Amino acid sequence: MSKKIIFTGGGSAGHVTLNLALIPLFLEQGWEVVYIGSYNGIEKDLISKLPDVKYYGIATGKLRRYFSWQNFVDMIKIPLGILQATWIVFKQKPDIIFSKGGFVSFPVVLAGKINGCPVVMHESDVTPGLANKMSLPFVSKFFTTFADTVKYVKDKNKVLHIGPVLSDRFKGGSKERACVLCGFNAEKPIIMVIGGSLGAKSLNQAIRDNLPTLLKDYQIIHICGKGQMEEGADCLGYKQFEYVDEELKDFMKAADVVISRAGSNSIFELLSLHKPMILVPLPTGSSRGEQMLNARSFEAKGYCEIVSDEELADADKFLSTLKKVYDNHNEYTKNMQKSKIVATDNKELAKTIMSFCKNNNKK
Repeated sequence: MSKKIIFTGGGSAGHVTLNLALIPLFLEQGWEVVYIGSYNGIEKDLISKLPDVKYYGIATGKLRRYFSWQNFVDMIKIPLGILQATWIVFKQKPDIIFSKGGFVSFPVVLAGKINGCPVVMHESDVTPGLANKMSLPFVSKFFTTFADTVKYVKDKNKVLHIGPVLSDRFKGGSKERACVLCGFNAEKPIIMVIGGSLGAKSLNQAIRDNLPTLLKDYQIIHICGKGQMEEGADCLGYKQFEYVDEELKDFMKAADVVISRAGSNSIFELLSLHKPMILVPLPTGSSRGEQMLNARSFEAKGYCEIVSDEELADADKFLSTLKKVYDNHNEYTKNMQKSKIVATDNKELAKTIMSFCKNNNKK
């Protein structure tokens, strides 16, 4: 009899990417795979491309760290999502649930607990996100990227530090393919800008405000985020995309410098590829400050330079930092080549989850 796993996580690509890497490994082993996400989030768009995965949408609410009338509306959605998730888990009867976080995940984790199904969860950042903090009492095992995350968990026995989960999705990248797709000159430096799946308006604006100056020395691959492309802005040396999947390995291969937010998944992938980076952490008003912690840990090791979200409006600061990183890219690369990361690949993590499920079912 085949095993069944429910994956959950969403709201941004960072809460889905790991699931996308793990799902094929479970399918290959004969597992039935179900996904619970939001009705219209990016997770639905990404999972819909997997024909062998059954997708269920539930109501989701976001608890903001600032006053908003929307909080009152979302407080109603959360109980509804819990009821929906509880019914789905009851009907599906999974052997295990894997949560990657995001606000859609909490109702699913709680539903697992209510139905007596073991739940394992993964956290990418130094400090657990709010949804994962709320979920912690109901999970059996908590995988972490950073060793320091254990400080934020009361039950230390739940924590298993596995390091960053690195995939092989960037293998086989081709600079030539990237240049053909973008219409670029392979001899001129290429800068890739990634604001995350939802985009970063401030970062996008900084690129557009400084585009004439940037194009004198560089070519720009600009991944803007959903709904944030500027119509008619593409020109020689500048190519926009909302979101990329298969092409990303080619763009990574071609990039001399990457300008990015400082989400853990992204920066560890850049580290593994030895890509010099400029990190623009989410401002504290929009986050709990986890991206700044991530960025500072990398800056201290000589892997990157940081430009704060507020500093993006300072053209001199932004452009001089880019020049510094590009001119000294060999130094950043050498520092990254010396790094000794405790990492896990997708196959190892999948085996760990399967093993945990097997051992739990023996109890």
